[in-house]
Amino acid sequence: MTTATAATAAPRTNSPRSEKHRPDKPETTEPRQNPPTFLSDPYPTLARMRQSAPVSVLHSDGGLRLWIIPRYVDVRAALFDRRFAQDVRRAQALADSRVEGVNLGTEISHMLSSDPPDHTRLRRVVQAAFSRKRVEAMRPMVERITLELLDGLDAAAARHTTRTTTATVDLVRDFAFPLPILVVCELLGFPPEDRDLYRKWSTAIVTQEGDHAAFRRAVQEMGSYVLAIADRRIRRNDRPADLLTELLAARERGELTDDEIVGMVALLLIGGHETTVNLLGTSCLALLRDPGQAAWLRADLTRMPRAVEEFLRYDSPICMATTRFTTEPVDVGGVEIPQDEFVLLSLGAANRDPARFQDPDRLILDRRDAGHLAFGGGIHRCLGALLGKLETEIALTALLARFPGTTLACQERDLRWRNTMMLRGLEALPLTLRR
Repeated sequence: MTTATAATAAPRTNSPRSEKHRPDKPETTEPRQNPPTFLSDPYPTLARMRQSAPVSVLHSDGGLRLWIIPRYVDVRAALFDRRFAQDVRRAQALADSRVEGVNLGTEISHMLSSDPPDHTRLRRVVQAAFSRKRVEAMRPMVERITLELLDGLDAAAARHTTRTTTATVDLVRDFAFPLPILVVCELLGFPPEDRDLYRKWSTAIVTQEGDHAAFRRAVQEMGSYVLAIADRRIRRNDRPADLLTELLAARERGELTDDEIVGMVALLLIGGHETTVNLLGTSCLALLRDPGQAAWLRADLTRMPRAVEEFLRYDSPICMATTRFTTEPVDVGGVEIPQDEFVLLSLGAANRDPARFQDPDRLILDRRDAGHLAFGGGIHRCLGALLGKLETEIALTALLARFPGTTLACQERDLRWRNTMMLRGLEALPLTLRR
């Protein structure tokens, strides 16, 4: 499941450029496109920002000024600070007063784009579904889906392997994406055969890629789809024991509107797979880069829960938390961010902060200095964190057990990364499966 970022639209931003400046002033950057080097490895740039100043300033493609907070202590404090608001309608009005054409996603109404009391009401409706007890009850279902997908990979490898060639698979397409989306489908009671639709909508809504028309079209299509399923259930008096039934019951009690049901489902469909898809891909790549750490983990796969915490810290699937704005001036490390300014909290930079983590740029699977911020914090901390960790633990354990000799099927420089500063994930991960 997602941290407090994945299902909320944000202004497309440009990679920061480090410049010399006085310590008491924020670093300032000019608008420019995300270069491939930043997408493939943002951490040197984020480190320069973190070392240079407690706050940096950059601009979206549309010219909207954004303040980036990169240091662990400041990011953690901001996650709990109510002066950093997330009400998307207020944020959109503020953006409209500054520049034209910025879309912050007011078409979707959900928890991540709300502040109390609306946030409190919306979260209360679904929080029981992600309790520790109910998530643990999903373990057999996640294990079943994982084994079915691995059986599919096995069969595909057998069909395409000859004496002179070995089969390759795309881990993202064939495993990392279908696993969490199939789990969410079972959770909501949605048709699993429509999973490619969910992925298409997710990409349009999360990354935008500067195409506001595609964003709005995806929101409209998803809304019509969700309400059609809901109406069909009501007409047939069909109430299976799933989360959509709980959402419809909340609507009957007057606790949710149709728009809020659509927003909740969008958050679960999109957020419910984005983090796990990204995390599975980057975790596998990290193990392929570091044979020593991979051998340590394979020697005892019961170490996986601890390893997953390190994967989350080392290459956080959400690099930037959802856009916030200040409701009053806020001091961050001696730099004042004025009222009504847009702020990005860099979870990726915070999780590599040497002031908090020893040797932070190294993958250390038995790391003892816990406390990463990959799932955010405060009232917007990821509701599905437990489910996301469960999915990742089960998936990586089964994958390593079945294919311990797997290798990368291309040069690492040829890997394609998602073109967004918000998410940290691979477009594809070609692997050669070996037992």
